[in-house]
Amino acid sequence: MTDFFTIALSFPTVIFSFLLVVVAAYWLVVITGLFELEDDATWLGLGGVPAGITLSLLIAFAWLLCLIGSVLVSGGPLIAVPFAAAAAAWFTVRGLVVPLRRLFPEGDRHSRGDFVGQMCVVRTGTATPDFGQAEVTAADGSSAVVQVRTTGQDRLARGQNALIFDYDKDGEFFWVMPYESEH
Repeated sequence: MTDFFTIALSFPTVIFSFLLVVVAAYWLVVITGLFELEDDATWLGLGGVPAGITLSLLIAFAWLLCLIGSVLVSGGPLIAVPFAAAAAAWFTVRGLVVPLRRLFPEGDRHSRGDFVGQMCVVRTGTATPDFGQAEVTAADGSSAVVQVRTTGQDRLARGQNALIFDYDKDGEFFWVMPYESEH
């Protein structure tokens, strides 16, 4: 076990060992909900899968291949090992990204922000600055019951139409105001 740590913490593997610790910290932050998997790594030629997943795989494979290369080339030209490991990891991840793209379809990414600007109908007894729920219909025809809040002293009664004008990400509710239909 000591040989493993000696190799993992010596040049050139230590470069990827540090990056592997960064990847582990990143995933702990993702699990806590502070980051989301959204952007993809098209700038690396590995698009179609969130960048966090792509870069994590790339670093993990580069670390593993660098570790193996350090053992195989011990006493030889170690400077070439991290470059060869990074290149081989890139080709490996590029091959893995192709089937993973099916798990992350493009385009149909909906967010709560899509409801902003939509009309909704109050479904609780009243909607106030502190409490309320309303039903809103999405562009695809599906409906959802969402948390809503009014501004100032406005109170909306059950069945009353309201316009969603903003989304409060921290409170996870929509700001609404009275909406008068023209027909």
